[in-house]
Amino acid sequence: MKYALVTGGSRGIGRAISVRLAQPGYTVLINYLSNEKAAQETLSHIRENGGEAELLPFDVCDNQATVAALTQWQEGHPDDYIDVLVNNAGIRRDNLLVWMEENDFEQVLRTNLFSFYNVTRPLLTQMIRHKHGRIVNVASLSGITGLPGQCNYAAAKGGMIAATKALAKEVAKKRVTVNAVAPGFIASDMTDGLDESTLRQTIPMNRFGTAEEVAALVAFLVSEEAAYITGECISINGGLYT
Repeated sequence: MKYALVTGGSRGIGRAISVRLAQPGYTVLINYLSNEKAAQETLSHIRENGGEAELLPFDVCDNQATVAALTQWQEGHPDDYIDVLVNNAGIRRDNLLVWMEENDFEQVLRTNLFSFYNVTRPLLTQMIRHKHGRIVNVASLSGITGLPGQCNYAAAKGGMIAATKALAKEVAKKRVTVNAVAPGFIASDMTDGLDESTLRQTIPMNRFGTAEEVAALVAFLVSEEAAYITGECISINGGLYT
């Protein structure tokens, strides 16, 4: 049995990724922190469509809690390992830097970047031991170009992209691939409150992307067809930035 862990896997892009990865035969571990209702809905949707999934709640910002949860899961599955990791958990706390509170800067870094370390490091040993693994980090167009009002978010996602490239070089010989996807404007809970009608005019395709389109890209990157792709950051943005 193959296992895939999706952090922040209960809503938005994370939910779409969880649903998509359940289709090729992965048992998807849906990570969430507090919204159990959304997690249960995602779990039910996957099972109703013939897929397999489990809930794995823990706070990706808390290193000790993350290690404890992953260790407990591994002990309960001694003959298995998590072969696919999608680091998707993230938050936004947008504001111009001159007015940004320290907590908003720190919390975005913890949730979007520190979580990469907290979740990835405990899973690497088994991937290396089995000489097979797929890690996909959900970054953002903001981490490539920088967007006003997102110094914290851009710093976190830019850091994730850099870490992706570094880790890819560390584990490539062990047949573990590490890639990032950088969505532009995607219709999801993360873009609620944005002026879509105005922002659409800046996008050559004149629309927001869908979570399912991001999930399709992630599904490709974890497939065997993508075994020779590593250290890349693939932007999915409708031509907004090329």
